[in-house]
This record gives sequence, structure tokens and C-alpha cells, in this order.
Amino acid sequence: MRSLSRLFRPTWCLSVLTAMTLLTSPAHAGKTIDAIKARGSLNCGVNTNLPGFSAADSQGNWAGLDVDVCKAVAATLLNDANKVKWTPLNAAQRFAVLQSGEIDILSRNTTWTLNRDASLGLHFTGTTYYDGQGFMVTKKSKITSAKSLKGATVCVQSGTTTEKNLNDFSKVNKLSIKPVVFDTLEATNKAYFSGRCQAYTTDASGLASIRNKEASNPDDHLILPDLISKEPLGPSVRRGDDEFFAIVKWVVFALIEAEEYGITQANVDTFKGSADPVVQRILGTSEDTGKLLGLDKEWAYRAIKAVGNYGEMFERHVGPKSNLKLPRGLNNQWNKGGLMYAPPVR
Repeated sequence: MRSLSRLFRPTWCLSVLTAMTLLTSPAHAGKTIDAIKARGSLNCGVNTNLPGFSAADSQGNWAGLDVDVCKAVAATLLNDANKVKWTPLNAAQRFAVLQSGEIDILSRNTTWTLNRDASLGLHFTGTTYYDGQGFMVTKKSKITSAKSLKGATVCVQSGTTTEKNLNDFSKVNKLSIKPVVFDTLEATNKAYFSGRCQAYTTDASGLASIRNKEASNPDDHLILPDLISKEPLGPSVRRGDDEFFAIVKWVVFALIEAEEYGITQANVDTFKGSADPVVQRILGTSEDTGKLLGLDKEWAYRAIKAVGNYGEMFERHVGPKSNLKLPRGLNNQWNKGGLMYAPPVR
């Protein structure tokens, strides 16, 4: 047995050395990154009009939490957050457009589910908003709970997790809810606000956005406290390009970790002089983590400089001081009672 051990030892050592070399080798750009750099822009799929997450103003300037994800990726890859081509997509279109290669990244309030992750040829890159499905009703209806919707007509958009969740909720609670289904967000909004449905269901954050934008008087509408599902929302990319997948994933993680360490859009240049080893790694002033992603050492610095950290993005677009006035809740940092927890940049 001892002689056999000696016989195989050189092969074992060679395997270990090979593995160590692979672990420390710089990454190479994938075909998606090559295409982005060749055309000089990132193609990003967003919601057609969901203020707080993605919406365009009268000059065609896009803003929102999902929009900032794409801007951060563009800043990382192209050194310019404005080098993004925006493709507005409804729920039915979004996956086919990503699969076809018309867009590089889908950043459109999309729920991460097993079916979507395993069967649609895409990878979710992380969660940028932890949400749940809720219901909106008129205050004059006197409805105060989702379980009081027995026999009610409820407006819902097709091609979403929302439609299935509504049917499951109705069945489990024996409510005999009558779904009124529409193909587009615009049609769903119009039906509810014209009184065709007694309630409207979608992600709670979406309801807040719709109420603020579409209601003639937002105070006339109540978002019920009940949440009937888990809706982790985040960007996704096509399968088959691990290099681009890794970059999008780690850009999001870097924005989350930047908030944890107090690095903001305003102070990021000052933080370049920090003696904190974690901050140095994030900003590329010590270890060059960028080479592991096929990027330069300032990849995360550019993303933070372009859009700020995750907390700034949240506050600007959907937080208590925004028009949506949504609490941080589950979207707070892990050390403040929330679920935002990024793997370390090291």
C-alpha cells in the first residue's frame, strides 16, 4: 500500500497545483462582454412604466432601482453609466427578449422562482428587492383584510407569478375570488381605477408605485397589510456566459457591501485613502479583485461613483423620502434586521 501511495503522489500534487493555478488565474471576457464593448452600450430590459423601479421622464431619461443596476454595470464595463440602451418590456415579453439576445440583462421587477431559474435558460444574479404580493382596494369598500375578499373580482396581469399566487390563495382560503386578467400593466391599471374590479393584486411595491402614479387621489386607496407570497426581485442574464453572469452578480454585491461599510457616491473618493482592508479591496487600492472578473481594479469604484451604494439607490427611488415612501423592512442591511447580505469582496 505504501508503494502505491508513493506512485500516485506526483499525480496528486500535479492536480493540486493545477487547481491552485486555475483558482488564481485572471478571468477572460465572455462573448456578451465582447459584444457590449464592441457596440459601446449595454442593452437593458426594464419595465414599461413602474415609477420607483423603472420609468422614463418626458425627455426619455430612465430612473429607478432596476435602472440603477444597469447603470452600475455599464459604468463598470464601459466607464459610463449613460451608455445603456433601454428596452421597455411587459411581463409576457421579458423572458423571450432576453433569451433571443436582444438584451444583455433583464432588470425588471422579476421574481426569482425555481421554474424561471431552471427552465428558461437564464440565471438570476441576486435579489435587489425583497417583496411580497399584496392587494389594493378603495377605502370606501371598507375591506381591511385579504381574507375578506370572498367572491370579489380582482384585477391581475397575465404572465406573472401574481396570477398563480392569487389562484392558490383563493383556493386555500375558499374565497372563490374571480380573477379579471389583462395582458398589460396599463390595461390592468385602467380596469381597476375605472371600478371594474373590487381589488388589484401585484407586488406590494408595485401597488405603491401604481397608486402614486395612477390614482387621481392616492389617499382614496388602501394597500392591505396582508402579503400572500415571497417575491424576491432581481436582475437576470442568459445562461452560457459565466463571465458576464459573475460581473453582474458582483456589481450588485459590491453596491450592497459598500453601504455596509459606509461608502457612498459622495465620499467614495475620500474612502480611497481608507486604511480598512475591506474598503481597500472594494475600491481596488490594495488587492486587485478585478482581475478575477476580467476587469480592472477600480470596477466597484466606478459602480459606486455612478449610482451610489444600495441604500442610496433604495432611498432615492422607493424609500420613505421618495414618492413611494416604502420602508426599508426586509431590504435593510443584515446587521440592521434586514436580508441584504452580500458575500465579501475578497
